[in-house]
Amino acid sequence: MVKLIVGVRGTGKTKTLIEMVNGAVASSKGSVICIEKGNKLNYDITHKARLIDVDAYAVEDAQALYGFIAGISASDHDITDLFIDSTLKICRGDLQAFSVFVDEVNALSEASGFRVVMTASMAPDDLTEGLKKYI
Repeated sequence: MVKLIVGVRGTGKTKTLIEMVNGAVASSKGSVICIEKGNKLNYDITHKARLIDVDAYAVEDAQALYGFIAGISASDHDITDLFIDSTLKICRGDLQAFSVFVDEVNALSEASGFRVVMTASMAPDDLTEGLKKYI
């Protein structure tokens, strides 16, 4: 199950994500993973969550990000929650590729049994019809 948090820059998406990550850690009996672009959440996310900077792994587009997440899922069967900050930015701003990526991650999360929350910096009115169901 995927949930998107969308809004223009400065609307509190990352702050909401941080609260959700820390809340998930407090209630989860499994692994909580947070993927970010860059190294900006180190002091905001509890050390009990696994924080991963995709820049360290040369993940630079939607296809690479999906493969990265599939690999994490394959290696850790205890994932309960997966959070991704700046997802559209990681997908190079390619809305079509982002839309396909969200559908693929949704299918993976449903098959594997974990929740996914992603942030995307964009106006909600710019969402495709296919993405609106994830709000």
